[in-house]
Amino acid sequence: MLSFRRSFSNDSDLVSSSSSEAMASDYSATPVNIGNLNPKVLECEYAVRGEIVALAQKLQQELKDKPGSLPFDEILYCNIGNPQSLGQQPITFFREILALCDHPAILDKSETQGLFSADSIERACQILDQIPGRATGAYSHSQGIKGLRDTIAAGIEARDGFPADPNDIFLTDGASPGVHMMMQLLIRSKNDGILCPIPQYPLYSASIALHGGTLVPYFLDEATGWGLEISEVKKQLDDARSKGIDVRALVVINPGNPTGQVLAESNQKEIVSFCKKEGLVLLADEVYQENIYVPDKQFHSFKKVSRSMGYYGECGKRGGYMEITGFSPDIKDQIYKVASVNLCSNISGQILASLIMSPPKVGDESYESYSAEKDTILSSLGGRAKTLEDALNGLEGVTCNRAEGAMYLFPRIQLPSKAIEAAKKANSAPDAFYARRLLNATGIVVVPGSGFGQVPGTWHFRCTILPQEDKIPAIVSRLTKFHQAFMDEFRD
Repeated sequence: MLSFRRSFSNDSDLVSSSSSEAMASDYSATPVNIGNLNPKVLECEYAVRGEIVALAQKLQQELKDKPGSLPFDEILYCNIGNPQSLGQQPITFFREILALCDHPAILDKSETQGLFSADSIERACQILDQIPGRATGAYSHSQGIKGLRDTIAAGIEARDGFPADPNDIFLTDGASPGVHMMMQLLIRSKNDGILCPIPQYPLYSASIALHGGTLVPYFLDEATGWGLEISEVKKQLDDARSKGIDVRALVVINPGNPTGQVLAESNQKEIVSFCKKEGLVLLADEVYQENIYVPDKQFHSFKKVSRSMGYYGECGKRGGYMEITGFSPDIKDQIYKVASVNLCSNISGQILASLIMSPPKVGDESYESYSAEKDTILSSLGGRAKTLEDALNGLEGVTCNRAEGAMYLFPRIQLPSKAIEAAKKANSAPDAFYARRLLNATGIVVVPGSGFGQVPGTWHFRCTILPQEDKIPAIVSRLTKFHQAFMDEFRD
């Protein structure tokens, strides 16, 4: 039985049921089984919320039901970019505006002037005037509220120094719907390929599988700090084409996820030229553009290069945007049609996307507090990244490139042959075997590198830098103790 409900109740609620037998414990007679499911769904995998996380949630419940039953007292989630779940505080300016927009009646109360900053009140009033019915619970234009797209376009222009057209911008529930939208547009059959970096964020492999395409891997060079070599991309492109694959697009993630590298502008120019020469759509994932931690690297957008939601941690608000450039009007019409199927993205996320692209300016009442909060978060993330990087590089058989940006480290582990053999007997990838043992011994949750892709014969795991500073020493000490014991147990 499947029930589809809206966030309100009316006669258009949908209920689908196979039969009353479907509710019984014997599922043999049900019309849906593993054998007749869409094979694309079975092929799709998403390691970030996969087997290791499911085990972590089970252990967390065990700690709650039976305190003291495990060799640790808490689960330390280092598996996903979810800052506020790990204690990061939201930006005050953003939350004040969201509160005022969600409950505009408080704008008329005398106490509001003392509780909210003047520029938050002014901005909330401006935004409400742009929303149909001044209600955040209403549907909007399928591309997003026009006034908010205007604000984002102005922010892009200020960032890049080139004009941005609000009609080229689609506001989305985070980055994922934009990726799925483009895969729907580009993938016609298994013969259509998408070039993706390896390691890659599993959203790409999952969405390509769901839409029935072929992932064409190109390997980042770990020895050069996860460098993107055009010669490697060209090699993989030619190999795919020789097998009859029509390669449609190139995915580039900058800053890297899970690898944390920041591309040099000269490298980006090579990538843009390559896509133009080979007739490829460039899909630029620039989610972590604000998260840069090293002084010798700077973020440059691919749009800026082609013409010459990041540290905020509001991932649960599902706000993001996709800018479409270089497409003909008839193709944009098709993208709009696909966006219209979902009606619109959530309004709170749309508001946040506009605020991120238009934060307080010098002279605004909230500017100093906003800048202080932002700088504190980024400085702390940079410090945590360095502490964890140093700790990982101090472990036997572990090497870890520096985190130049984003929120992740992707260390390589040289596992003993006995550990690899034990993993094989357990019907597990060696890095998943390591991650499971780590979780059971310490409560630390990481994601096996096999979920992101890696050079065959190498093993990694992804670890976020997001646990708060007071948790980092416990992570380092638990990981160090576990790793030494693991290596001793399986030493060749």
